[in-house]
Amino acid sequence: MKYLASVALALAVAQATPVKRDAPQGIDVSSHQTGIDWNAVKNDDIEFVYIKATEGTYYTSPQFGSQYTGATNAGLIRGSYHFARPDTTSGADQAQYFLDNGGGWSADGITLPGALDIEYNPYGSDKCYGVSADEMVAWVMDFSNTYNGQTGRYPVIYTTTDWWTTCTGNSPAFGANNPLWIAHFASSIGDLPAGWDYTTFWQYADSGPNPGDADIFNGDSANLQKFARGG
Repeated sequence: MKYLASVALALAVAQATPVKRDAPQGIDVSSHQTGIDWNAVKNDDIEFVYIKATEGTYYTSPQFGSQYTGATNAGLIRGSYHFARPDTTSGADQAQYFLDNGGGWSADGITLPGALDIEYNPYGSDKCYGVSADEMVAWVMDFSNTYNGQTGRYPVIYTTTDWWTTCTGNSPAFGANNPLWIAHFASSIGDLPAGWDYTTFWQYADSGPNPGDADIFNGDSANLQKFARGG
């Protein structure tokens, strides 16, 4: 999730803090973060973490297993995310790959539903991966329905309002089912994509005192646990 902002923007907002400081704080990490002291993270009042598991149908994070186990042992609520490559294979194939490599969900109260990270293309100049808006909506729906069919939960969608507007035509098709995880590095959350009246998670900075990016849950700790259980 390091593809979201220019260097200038990242430097400008690195110290940004969210408006709601009483809500559960979280982080998201990938293979870029190694040797994480999960007990220290927990002791810094971090309550949840999303961990990169897969990308496309060709990559599994070498750090995923140790990160997931470490977060679990430290008592964090944790979940996994998949980096979308809609230019390579189908949404259904990528959802299955994600499920087969750490992306599952269970109603144990400590597992967050899997998240689909769909954003700017880090591998080329076309931010929409050469896919039309209608094709992109169909791809995301394919992924979402496949994930739901096997877990009973719809995946969280991680994106930015700009990317969603540009690359899906600002489709409102997912707001009724898919929780939104919005990325916006600023002191306020800004406009949301069509279909969503609120966001479940907000990634508000790409740095902080803990590893990875900084996130916040829209609710209190009891609601976070309820969300993890599927309630």
